[in-house]
Amino acid sequence: MPRIFIFIAILLGISLTVVAQNKDISDLLPTLKNSKEDTSRITILNDIQAAYLDANNDSALFYNKQAEALINKLHAEPMRHRCYHAFVKIYHAKFDNAMAVEYCLKAIAAAAQFNDDFQKANSYRALFSLYWNLRKKDSAIKYSAYAMDLTERIKDTNNVATMYGNLSRIYNEMELYDKGIAYGKKGVELGERYKDFKGMLISLNNLGNCYITTDRNAEAIPVFERLLIDGQKYKRSRSVLNALINLGVIYYDVADENNMSRIATKMKDMEPSFDEADRNGASYRHLVYGYDYTLQKRFDVAEKEFMDGLKIAEADSIIAPMQSLYLAMSVIKYAEQDFAAAAVWDNKWGAVDQSMKKQEMAEYAVDLEAKYATESKEAKIKLQASQLKQKSTINYILIGSAAALLIILVLIFINYRHKQKLQQQRIAELETQQQLTATEAVLKGEEQERTRLAKDLHDGLGGMLSGIKYSFNNMKGNMVMTPDNAQAFERSMDMLDSSIKEMRRVAHNMMPEALVKFGLDTALKDFCNDINNSGALQVSYQSIGMEGLEIDQTVAITIYRIVQELINNTMKHAVAKTAIVQITNANNQFAVTVEDDGKGFDTAILNQSKGIGWSNIQSRIDFLKGKLDVKSTAGTGTSVHIEIAV
Repeated sequence: MPRIFIFIAILLGISLTVVAQNKDISDLLPTLKNSKEDTSRITILNDIQAAYLDANNDSALFYNKQAEALINKLHAEPMRHRCYHAFVKIYHAKFDNAMAVEYCLKAIAAAAQFNDDFQKANSYRALFSLYWNLRKKDSAIKYSAYAMDLTERIKDTNNVATMYGNLSRIYNEMELYDKGIAYGKKGVELGERYKDFKGMLISLNNLGNCYITTDRNAEAIPVFERLLIDGQKYKRSRSVLNALINLGVIYYDVADENNMSRIATKMKDMEPSFDEADRNGASYRHLVYGYDYTLQKRFDVAEKEFMDGLKIAEADSIIAPMQSLYLAMSVIKYAEQDFAAAAVWDNKWGAVDQSMKKQEMAEYAVDLEAKYATESKEAKIKLQASQLKQKSTINYILIGSAAALLIILVLIFINYRHKQKLQQQRIAELETQQQLTATEAVLKGEEQERTRLAKDLHDGLGGMLSGIKYSFNNMKGNMVMTPDNAQAFERSMDMLDSSIKEMRRVAHNMMPEALVKFGLDTALKDFCNDINNSGALQVSYQSIGMEGLEIDQTVAITIYRIVQELINNTMKHAVAKTAIVQITNANNQFAVTVEDDGKGFDTAILNQSKGIGWSNIQSRIDFLKGKLDVKSTAGTGTSVHIEIAV
C-alpha cells in the first residue's frame, strides 16, 4: 500500500508540466524592464513564468499575476487563455488543485470565446487530471472523453500521446491493468512518432506505474530508466525526480544495493535542479536517501534522513510520504532489534493507514449522502411537479386565453395605428405633391411669361429701336448740321445703341436664346462668358458628360436660373475675384457646383434668411427634388453643391 501511494503522489503533476523553455531568464528580465505596457509585455511575462515554472513556482505565479493584471487592463482577450492555463500549471505544481480547477474552467471559457478547439482540448486534458486528483472520478472520466474526442477530431498530433498516457492512468486506478498497460504503450509510441515528448514522458510514467501496481518490477525498471534519461534530455526536472523516486523504491524493494546507491547519488547530484517549493518531492527524496543507507546498514544515517523527511511531511500534513516514512522507521527499529520503538512506528503507520481509510470512507459517505440527497430532492421535485402540473393546467388555459385576447387587441390596435400612419403619410404625400404641382405651375408660368416678354422685347421694341436707328442714319445723310448739332446727333445715336444693347441683354436674361436652341450646356457657357466680358467676375466653366444630353426644358431652365442666381449672389455679396461653375452628368445623376474665393459667411443665417433670391433657389431645388449642400466659413469662400436625379 505505501509504495502505491508513492507513485500516485508523484504522478499528480505529470500531465500539466511543460517542456523547459529555450529562452534564458537572464535575457528576459532586462527585456521586461525596458518594455512598454502593451501586449508585447504580456508575451514577455508569459515567457518568464514559463521559464520559472519547473524551477520556482512562486516566481512563476508572481509574473503570471502581473500578466493577468495587464490583460485585464488592456482587454487583451486573445491572450487570456494562455495566462489562465499557466495558472493551472502553477497551482497544480503547488498541489492547490482547487485553484487549478477554477482557472481551468476560466481557460475553457476563454477558448470558447474564440472557438479555439486546440486550446479547449488542452484545457479539457488538464481538467481531467485535476478532477482525478480531487477524486471526482465521474467528472474526470467525463472530461477525459471530451478531451479525447476533441483531440482526435482536430487531429492534434501534439497532444494525442498525452491523452493515451492519461487514459493509462485512469485504467490503472480503476484496476483495469491490461488496458492501462496497452494505453501506456500506445502513448509512448505516438509520442515518438509525432515527437510529442511531453506526452511520451507522461505515458512512460503511467506505464511504469501500471507495472509496479501489478508487481512487475522487472518490466517497470527499464521504463523508469528510460524516463530518467529522456527527462534529462528534454530538461523535465519533474519527470527526472519522478523516475528517480520510483527507481529508488523498486531497487530498495528488490534489495539491489548497487543500483540503489547509483540512484541516490544521481538524485543528490541533481538536487539543485529540483523545485524547492515542492515539499512532497522533498520528503520523498529523504525517503530514497534513507533507503540507500538502510541497504548499506548505516541505520543511524538512514534514520536521520527519514526523520528529516518526516519533519517536512508532518509539517505540511502530506499523508502519502508520511506513511512510507513511518514504515521505513519501523523497518530500521526491527533491524536494530528495538522492538518497542518499532511497535511505536508501526502504530503510527497503522494510524495513518486507518486515517486514510477513514478519509476514503468519509468521502464515500459524502458521495452517498450527496447522491441520496440528490435522488430525494429529485423525487420531491417530481412529486411537486406533478401536483403543480395539475394546478397549472387551468392557469395555463386562462393565461393562454388572456394572452390570445391581449394579442388580438394588440394586433387590432397595431393595425389601426398602421392604417392611421398610412393615411397621414398619404396626406403628407398629397400635400407635397400639391406643393410641387403648384411650384411647377408657378415656374412654368414664370418661364412662359419671361419667354413672352423676351420675345416681345426682342421682336417688338427691339425692331422699333433698330428702325429708328436706321431712320436717323438716313436723316444724317440728307441733312446739313452745324458741328455742335452733329456732335449732339452722334451722342443721341450712341445712347440709342446703348438702349438697344440693354434691351437685348434684358431679353436675353429673361429667356436666353441659346438655352432654347442649343441646350443647357451651351447656355451656361455663354452666361459665364458674358460675366467674364463684363469684368465683374472671372468665371471658369466646366462640364462633364453633357455632350448630346437631352434634358427636359423645364428642368434645364430651372437649373439655369439656379446657377444664374448663385453667380448674381456672388457678385453682389461675396467680394470674390474668381468663381467656378461645374456641371456633371453621371448615371442619371446631375451635379451642379458653384464655388468662389470670396469672403464667405456663416451658413446658419440661411435658416433665417427671408431674401427672395435664396428662397427662389430653395424652391427650385425642391421642385427638382434635389439635395443642397452649402459650405462656407469666413475668409475661405463659399461652395454650393446640388445633386439632382434626372
